[in-house]
Amino acid sequence: MVLRIGFQGEHGAYSEMAIRAMLDTDVETVPHHAFDDVFEAVQSGTDDRGLVPIENTLAGSIHRNYDLLLRHDLHIVGETPLRVEHCLIAHPGVALSDVHVVRSHPQALAQCEHTLKDLGVEIEAAYDTAGSVRDLRDSGAKDAAAIASRLAAEVYGMQVLCEGIEDDHQNFTRFLLLSRDSVQPDAADVKTSIVFALSNKPAALFRALACFALRDVDLTKIESRPIPGSPWEYHFYLDFIGSQYDGVGRLALGQLAEMATYLRVLGTYPRAH
Repeated sequence: MVLRIGFQGEHGAYSEMAIRAMLDTDVETVPHHAFDDVFEAVQSGTDDRGLVPIENTLAGSIHRNYDLLLRHDLHIVGETPLRVEHCLIAHPGVALSDVHVVRSHPQALAQCEHTLKDLGVEIEAAYDTAGSVRDLRDSGAKDAAAIASRLAAEVYGMQVLCEGIEDDHQNFTRFLLLSRDSVQPDAADVKTSIVFALSNKPAALFRALACFALRDVDLTKIESRPIPGSPWEYHFYLDFIGSQYDGVGRLALGQLAEMATYLRVLGTYPRAH
């Protein structure tokens, strides 16, 4: 059976690279215009799975996808990190000195700020890295280039002028694999993601985190997001090493449930390294 895996962007996007790096089975990668469309496609059954970025080591969290996790009845069933290596891409035969305009997603442009400044080029924002390569191909412009992955250059038959042009090479994005059904991994090395809310009382968050600290549970990520319609109140997203199904993870969640006004487990899944 060939799995349909949805992602945001065009063919050649970093998300598509992450899918192919993570899943060694036969898959059909399905591009979507927006993150919302990926969640909807998985929720409706149009796609079997969806892969979305959740955080980047330079830009931080992708808040839109945290909010979408709460709005949809989906489960996190896997994660994968991807080293993001930006390439400067142009039409075949174009020289670096011919380039006066560079287009890409605003985040990619920001991550290559120093390189672009040294080149002395004009920058233009696009909605997607791979999409900027496709649009450059279709435009025929010989004085322009795009920033995207090497895969995007291959997909659209374009030339890589330079690679590794990001200002910081410790540039990684963590992606989450989403499914309509949860999993109970056999592996011992697992991670669990949850979201919870608390009453606005002194030391409430301290007591919530103590559920994990008292059991030496390793917390790897915590993120707060506003609760719509409740000014100055927040949902807390938390990742910890361990399982919701057994051991100290299960005990910590049981104690947290006694004090939380809202608690939802988003998934237990194999931990990526």
